[in-house]
Amino acid sequence: MSLANVNADTPEKHEPERIGRLSRHSFRAKFILVVSAAVLFDLILAGGVAIWNVQRLSKDATEKVAQGLTTATEEYLRTYIDTTALRTELLLDQVFSEVEALGASMQTLIDNPRTGAQIGQTVETDPVLGDTLVFNPAADWSQNEPGESVVSVWGYLLDDQGDPLPAVEKQIADSSAFNLVAPGMMKTGSPKLQMYYVGPKNMPIMRTSPYTDQAQTFDRLYPGHNEENFWDFFFPGVYESWQGWIGNPANRPVPRDIVGTAPYIDAITGAKIVSFFFPLWTQDRTDVAGMTAVDITLDQLSSLVENVKIADTGFGFLASSSGNVLAVSDAGAQVLGLVSVGGEGQGVTGINRFLAQSQFPAVAKLELPHNEGTVIDTLNLATRADGGDEDYTVILKELAPINLWDGEKIVSENLTLGFMVSNDEIYASLTAVQQELTEATQRIVNWQIVVLLVSLMIVTLAVYAISGRITKGLSQLASAARALQNKDYTVRVAMTTRDEVAAVGRAFNRMAEEISYHTENLENLVEERTKRLETANREIVDLNKRLKSENVRLGAELDVAKRIQEMVLPRRSELENIPQIEIAAFMEPADEVGGDYYDVLFDGDHIKVGIGDVTGHGLESGVLMLMVQSVARALQEKGDRDPVAFLDVLNRAVYKNITRTRSDKHLTLAFVDYEDGKVTLSGQHEEVLIIRANGETERIDTMDLGFPVGLEADISPFVATLDLDFGPEDVLILHTDGITEAENDTGVMFGLDRLSESAHENRSKSAKGIAEAVINDVKSHIGDYKVFDDITLVVLKHR
Repeated sequence: MSLANVNADTPEKHEPERIGRLSRHSFRAKFILVVSAAVLFDLILAGGVAIWNVQRLSKDATEKVAQGLTTATEEYLRTYIDTTALRTELLLDQVFSEVEALGASMQTLIDNPRTGAQIGQTVETDPVLGDTLVFNPAADWSQNEPGESVVSVWGYLLDDQGDPLPAVEKQIADSSAFNLVAPGMMKTGSPKLQMYYVGPKNMPIMRTSPYTDQAQTFDRLYPGHNEENFWDFFFPGVYESWQGWIGNPANRPVPRDIVGTAPYIDAITGAKIVSFFFPLWTQDRTDVAGMTAVDITLDQLSSLVENVKIADTGFGFLASSSGNVLAVSDAGAQVLGLVSVGGEGQGVTGINRFLAQSQFPAVAKLELPHNEGTVIDTLNLATRADGGDEDYTVILKELAPINLWDGEKIVSENLTLGFMVSNDEIYASLTAVQQELTEATQRIVNWQIVVLLVSLMIVTLAVYAISGRITKGLSQLASAARALQNKDYTVRVAMTTRDEVAAVGRAFNRMAEEISYHTENLENLVEERTKRLETANREIVDLNKRLKSENVRLGAELDVAKRIQEMVLPRRSELENIPQIEIAAFMEPADEVGGDYYDVLFDGDHIKVGIGDVTGHGLESGVLMLMVQSVARALQEKGDRDPVAFLDVLNRAVYKNITRTRSDKHLTLAFVDYEDGKVTLSGQHEEVLIIRANGETERIDTMDLGFPVGLEADISPFVATLDLDFGPEDVLILHTDGITEAENDTGVMFGLDRLSESAHENRSKSAKGIAEAVINDVKSHIGDYKVFDDITLVVLKHR
């Protein structure tokens, strides 16, 4: 080729474009833009991270404060309610002890009738302590003159002249020791409204200390009481319940003889009271001989509850197991939304103020604890002045059980003590801290923005100042390149620096020299390059021959590897010899050598079925599969039946081989162990399917049962086992992702749902029939589309 021909083929010369120092195409402008953008990004990122950290710190601090405050508040409330509950129980126990002491005194006289009679005669003859009865013909009862106590004898216990019947006369005398004991007990111990004694059902005289117009008050408030037995009229069911205790003390709901009442309005004083009864027994312990009792005002219980001070608006309340609030302050009752309803009817008039009737749904649905100790909850109530909602913390504690007369019989009763306090008060300090943290965070953010803008301005000016110096060498290179383009092969660039731009300049000078040399010796160069091409072509032909020979050799090796892989797979005759379980398997590699693994190891009554999937496929994956098969077989022959140890040792062996061969392969691997009707699953692989006899399908995730084999030296901390139910008609299916990820020509995968549906439809068939049906469905789904991954399926079913 001549130089003239080369010049003839050269494109038409164009005038080079002139680029100004700061035009949009100049390197300097691009340099300033890129560096400024990078610095801006860095500053924004750093500033953003700093702002995020400040906000996160603020949030974390708030959460820590809230957590600490909540914990401290709950601990305080628990301690406070435990202390108050203890004080309440101590008050009740003191009252119980006093009425028991009175009852013990009266019981001693009953158990010693001679002594009781002598004391009674002495007391009755005493002008101060004796009982001088006065008959009231209009009311038909007798009652003594004012003294240490009042004794009332009802009309059905009097004869025609208004005198007590002889047996009643004796009962009055025998019980007159009450006048010695009760007045003194009223003056000591816990405050009591009154103490009284009631005789047996056939002679229910009533003694009460201090003295009151007892019979007169009963006539006014309870018409008809003098015409019916005292016990049946006022306390129906109490006497009969006590009689039931005699034959079987286990009938007592609570193992203590004391019986209480729900709060009620006292007929004599009009106060809200609670009564506690103590039964008296006959000397031979075959019947009830009456009772001693004490009345205490509800104020004594209320004072403990109403004096509860939690923050400014917190309060306490006491409720029965039915939700009747027995004690609460007026402010507390308003917060709870309680509605008071007075009881009506003969006998004891109760107090009804139930949580379930609250005007607030959250309070109405509040469940009191039962055998749960202390319970803390949060209620949302519309208690704000503007009608808005407000959260309250409520803590409830169940008190020790007592015997309670419910109006018909004696039952077990647990009172509940409760505290309530507004969350706004509890978290007032937290709200203030949150506000301060928010303001501090905003100040930091504002300063970060200011610093960001100032930094950006300084960096932009600095970049502009040094960009000219940096791009000076590039400008010289651009000028020299234009000269070279204009056929001036003598041009050279003078570089005074020692940076990368200077290196480019020196390279440019060498290139200009070579262009000049090659331009002058073009024909010689063409001939030399032609010879080199011919030599290279001969080398390529030889290389193709060697590659062809190598491909033949590799094909033979792959064929051998494929045959070895097929040889180690379990034979059908082996599977048919397993007596307990029918096992059918299918495996089809995507290449000559597959990376899927399955094996069935049978040793006496122990069957071990393994399935795995090596990353990728081909010769290297097949070799790793053979390693796994060999190690698994060795471990099975050794008799290692611990699934966790089995996988751990197998992983160690495979990991060391992978490390030695410098391979990057690993595999998912799972085993199913069957022995004595028990199925155990271990290792991490695809989901295991179980088609139950009733048609239900279970999908067992193996993600938490193991770790990829060959990836780490020690996977024992990750290996776990799962015992599975495997009934006589159940079907267990193992598979690799070559089935679920098999695609058709539209890119739709076969999927686990289709696999489950196919197995479910064919569950009545044998294991072989199920496997064939599933594989046919997979092949039908794929059609003529290329198979990209190995396909493996194992089906287990009882014979």
